[in-house]
Amino acid sequence: MGKSPKLVQSIERSAALLEIIAQEGGGARLRDLAAISGLGKTTAHNILQTLEYLGYVHRRPGDMRYHLGGRILNLARILGDDHLLRDKVRPILEAIARDSKATVYLGVPSGDETAYLDIVDLEEPNIAASRLRNREKLEGSAVGLVFLAFVPGLGTRVLTTRANALNDHTLTDIENVRIKGYALDLEAYHPGVNAVAIPLRESGEVRASIAVAGPAADFPRHRLIRLAWIMMKHVEDANIQ
Repeated sequence: MGKSPKLVQSIERSAALLEIIAQEGGGARLRDLAAISGLGKTTAHNILQTLEYLGYVHRRPGDMRYHLGGRILNLARILGDDHLLRDKVRPILEAIARDSKATVYLGVPSGDETAYLDIVDLEEPNIAASRLRNREKLEGSAVGLVFLAFVPGLGTRVLTTRANALNDHTLTDIENVRIKGYALDLEAYHPGVNAVAIPLRESGEVRASIAVAGPAADFPRHRLIRLAWIMMKHVEDANIQ
């Protein structure tokens, strides 16, 4: 029989707290987490603070419980799928495509990249389907800026793999997304292409992003801003958030 590995206690404790949160239905108070795990409240609190900073857990406004965070879902997504989300959002994408006469994207964070669950192009559906295999870095694109602005821990995750990814210009863009509620990409990611993206929330958390993209000449800044509000209205009417 092989030797037992030397275990790192802090990792053991972190994993235990995450498992307890999952077993408690996805949310648990500090006192319950400490009691179930056998940890002192101070120790449990310090571990949870670190997990919250990294995006593995989070707390919702007005709710004292710790919930599993978006970064856990992102890790699961690398091996899983999002058929339910895609099916639910598809009618919204089609409505936005009809209104904008542009290509519409449904993106989700996957690790430190954006993965696309669906792309709607009413004029060239076959070409749109072929792009679903593509992944993009989070920094720079409109969809990626939405995730960096609203998903806790993603910025830290990006910096662990691409140390210089978030320069001052990108950080300013991220802050503008937080303030305005939408992200613009004016030929920054693909020359000749402009885009706008909005967050898609479930239970207050950003699970995905919807984006419209098209030729820069046809989609100047003022038109993209108007489309952002139209997109938000479609999401609101569908009662997704």
